[in-house]
Amino acid sequence: MKIGLVLEGGAHRTIFSCGVTDALLDAKIYADYVIGTSAGITYGMSYVARQKGRNREMLRQYVGSPRYMGMIHRINPFNRSYYNLKYVFETIPNHLLPVDYETLRSFQGETIAVVTNMKTGQAEYLPVPVDDPKWKVLQASCALPLLFKPISIDGNLYADGGIADSIPFRKAIEDGCDRVVVVLTRERSYRKKSESATDYAVKYYQKKYPAYAEQIRNRHERYNASIDELARLEQNGDVYVIAPEDTLNVGRTEKDVSKLMALYAQGYAVMTQQLNALHAYIEDESQF
Repeated sequence: MKIGLVLEGGAHRTIFSCGVTDALLDAKIYADYVIGTSAGITYGMSYVARQKGRNREMLRQYVGSPRYMGMIHRINPFNRSYYNLKYVFETIPNHLLPVDYETLRSFQGETIAVVTNMKTGQAEYLPVPVDDPKWKVLQASCALPLLFKPISIDGNLYADGGIADSIPFRKAIEDGCDRVVVVLTRERSYRKKSESATDYAVKYYQKKYPAYAEQIRNRHERYNASIDELARLEQNGDVYVIAPEDTLNVGRTEKDVSKLMALYAQGYAVMTQQLNALHAYIEDESQF
């Protein structure tokens, strides 16, 4: 049986998912296939590395540091992103809070990051290389419109995977997962709306990357359709969905550590309370 773990992005709201995955580690529930978008897969690599608490400590220790993020990094011509890319994707994982590369290399499953090809506007699903100390694939998956520069990989420019495929459960099913566990970072009732920032981003990218701009324009519609489809699949017992009860007004670039830790604790508690139900879903032989 192949267990897939699907992780929605959401920048710092993904601390909820970190609580969920830490509870999974404590329960010794290990997925064979981990796919995610943006911060979902970025933080998900700590789950694959079996490093409980690493993401929580990263945000606790560094999110408030001016070295971590801020507009000064966005206007830096050598960085051009709201997050300090070298600090976040190199200094922290390689020196300050090292990733367990040995465990990552021993993982026999698949780790997939969703990216959006800026030329075609389509989602691409890239394996996450564990021998890249700069984590370029993760940088690409996290490259939010306007806040990040495009990330070049093998001659292609990529941006935030959430633009094309926010919750890649369909890919997990397509890739043969028998059980699909989906972790959302918004309440089940949440539905996206078109915003003024969306209109600005569309205008900004329209001339040079029209297909990408069109994906930004319609993202809210595709997201809401995905949530509705997930609800139907869950009702039929085809997927297992975990979602926050309340995101506690945690924003994408939240710096309030107390709010972040509360959302992490909620994720851990929600998953712990649902362990019996999750075991029942995973072990249900009637699906075969």
